[in-house]
Amino acid sequence: MPKHFQNTTRKRRALPKAERRNQLIKATIKCIAKKGLAATTMADITNEADLSVGIVNLHFKTKELLLIETLRFIADEYKEGFDQIFASNNMQDLEKLKAIIDYDFSPRIINRNKLAVWFAFLGEVKARPIYQKICAQHDDEINHEICKLFSSLLSENTKRKNDVELITSAYSALTDGLWLDILLSPQRSTVNAARNAAWQYVSGLLD
Repeated sequence: MPKHFQNTTRKRRALPKAERRNQLIKATIKCIAKKGLAATTMADITNEADLSVGIVNLHFKTKELLLIETLRFIADEYKEGFDQIFASNNMQDLEKLKAIIDYDFSPRIINRNKLAVWFAFLGEVKARPIYQKICAQHDDEINHEICKLFSSLLSENTKRKNDVELITSAYSALTDGLWLDILLSPQRSTVNAARNAAWQYVSGLLD
């Protein structure tokens, strides 16, 4: 067989594995959003993904591992966007802070199914240790960088420069609350209103 045909064959064999893994994770996200964490079964996931239980077991072995990798997928995706902002050399600190707010309320983040997964893991007592294990380091790293931005922007503010950790924690809590409001009351709580509320909080500190 010619070499280029062999390479093409290998690629075709390699692609389905990654595609099926993502297919299962996306199906799991949809199922959790519909039924919740505890009520979601392997049958629900395989039906949603239109794949067999054998395929699920091949990639994830157990339902628990699939749930863990689903949360990790969302957490890594979220962190990736922050890393791009923090690494940018083309933005000043205030521009980065604005970019963070825009990112926190962008279509990539304000996805009802993904938000449902976040809060499902937070709401299930048994799932919280999993959430902490996967997300705690991401959260700490993100908050550390946001804290540095606030510290720089408030360096000449004698009233607030020593409160940057508290300010950062408040921003994180505000964001979580606005996300939950959007998830629970989408007709009342719009993304634009949430973004504006976050910016009003930040701009009020910088005045």
